[in-house]
Amino acid sequence: MAKHVLRLIAVAYVMFLLVLPVGLIIWQTFGDGLGPFFESLTSPSALHAFKVTLTVAGLAVVANTIFGVGVAILLVRHEFPGKRLLGAFVDLPMAVSPVVVGLALILVYGRFSPVGGLLESWGIQVIFSTPGMVIATVFVAMPLVARSIIPVLEELGDEQEQAAHTLGASRLQTFLRITLPGIRWALGYGLVLCLARSLGEYGAVAVVSGRLVDQTQTLTLLVEERFQNYDQQGAFAAATTLALIAVVTLLLTKLLRPKDRSDGN
Repeated sequence: MAKHVLRLIAVAYVMFLLVLPVGLIIWQTFGDGLGPFFESLTSPSALHAFKVTLTVAGLAVVANTIFGVGVAILLVRHEFPGKRLLGAFVDLPMAVSPVVVGLALILVYGRFSPVGGLLESWGIQVIFSTPGMVIATVFVAMPLVARSIIPVLEELGDEQEQAAHTLGASRLQTFLRITLPGIRWALGYGLVLCLARSLGEYGAVAVVSGRLVDQTQTLTLLVEERFQNYDQQGAFAAATTLALIAVVTLLLTKLLRPKDRSDGN
């Protein structure tokens, strides 16, 4: 009896918090057919928002992949003073509000700050431009790749890597032939999570971008802008696109996770 009650509670919880809201958005989106949906997504503002979103997310994923792999190897394979502190800093974005992150970036890279003023004198604008949006996105998605790889590296151990070094392999050769194949599924899983987080980021990006239409507007900001301007069809179309991206991301994570477990990599 208790099992059935818990199951009913779980289904109702998911239904009212996830399925029903998303279902209503999709119903509103396609209520008038596919024509208005594609018309909204192919408008100049929507296409520009797609471009900005993909640019910011792509750069953030590349940066976090390089950082995530490097810091994972550093934390697992090496001992050094401040190791626990570095691990805590890697997890910091999970505890800090993205809005706070955006405000902090403005204080550091804003036009009237020492660093931001110096960069502007060199012709580099960070805040209210793509670089600031990339930095904000990198920060909020920073732990995902590293935390996906660290448990796998710990499980693999370093015996094969030590053997490769003994046989004369360089660090790069060892990484490409031993370490990378061992963490490939975990890396793929972390990349998918990082991409999803980057595509859906709102809080930090909203602060540092300035929400400039056709300049620094991402897809998430487009949803808000169109909804506030009573363009519900446009808002629902953009929101549905984000929801479809989330579904695809979920499917990819489900496909990658079993391989990670079954291979032991």
